[in-house]
Amino acid sequence: MNPQRSAGGRSLRCLSTCLLAALAAFGATVACPPAAAQSPSQPSPPPAAAARPAPPRQLDMGLKFELEPRAVEILKTTSAKLAAAKTLRFTAVATYESPARTGQPLAYMSEYEVVLERPNKLRVLTRGDGPASEFYYDGRKVMAYAPQANLVAVAQAPPTIDEMLKAAYDVAGIYFPFTDLIVSDPYKDMSEGLKLAFFVGQSRLVGDTTTDIVVVANDTVQVQMWIGAEDKLPRMARATYFDEPGNFRHQVVFSDWQLNRPVPSVVFASAKAAAAPRMRFAAPADAAPQPAQTEGRKP
Repeated sequence: MNPQRSAGGRSLRCLSTCLLAALAAFGATVACPPAAAQSPSQPSPPPAAAARPAPPRQLDMGLKFELEPRAVEILKTTSAKLAAAKTLRFTAVATYESPARTGQPLAYMSEYEVVLERPNKLRVLTRGDGPASEFYYDGRKVMAYAPQANLVAVAQAPPTIDEMLKAAYDVAGIYFPFTDLIVSDPYKDMSEGLKLAFFVGQSRLVGDTTTDIVVVANDTVQVQMWIGAEDKLPRMARATYFDEPGNFRHQVVFSDWQLNRPVPSVVFASAKAAAAPRMRFAAPADAAPQPAQTEGRKP
């Protein structure tokens, strides 16, 4: 949990670390098109979705290194189950708060429909408080598509999901609030910089099941997680950052989990997206329409 790390390593400011929710994610906009596929003519993102300072300022909260064995075991079991799954399907609804002109919080939401096949296929369909977006990775290239603008950014990509996520973030600022769930070793990311982990109790009010409640923290963020007591799958995560004025909440709710079910290869491609006019695979401020080409540049 190192706030200096960028995605692939997952920066802690935009963290879903420990299954959490960093919700100024996906190009630092809420429910906007993928970073590279944002059209200059589209509406501006909500004011709070503007780029956040990076890296975050770490505060000395006086946290002692205290990892409760039961909490650690829950995290390790969840991570092992997700890492072992050959395929994953789930829905994530992300909500984050940002200040209005009154100084009080406003909530913005995005819904992500996620399909993954290890080690090198991913599809994310996003809708929410802004234009919809689609993201495809087939092991060779990535496509970030904005259906409303009918623009796509295409780039050659590394051969694994972990490497691709890092490249997408480094080049185009693309980040998802569930990234740490889908990497090859979730617990490795969860445990970096971890100072505090403890078991709170159980809830029967989240995800239509009994969940174990675990809290984790480092010098930058505290995260409360609800994890299925029986199936060990995450149902909800809520994060607050120590250095964020207002202690605004960043939350993700997970549902519709499917593990190890066959996924047709056509899921990880889109003929409509592939045929759309091209934009350069880059952060929103740098992206501009480009002439059509057969392959994009490699991140």
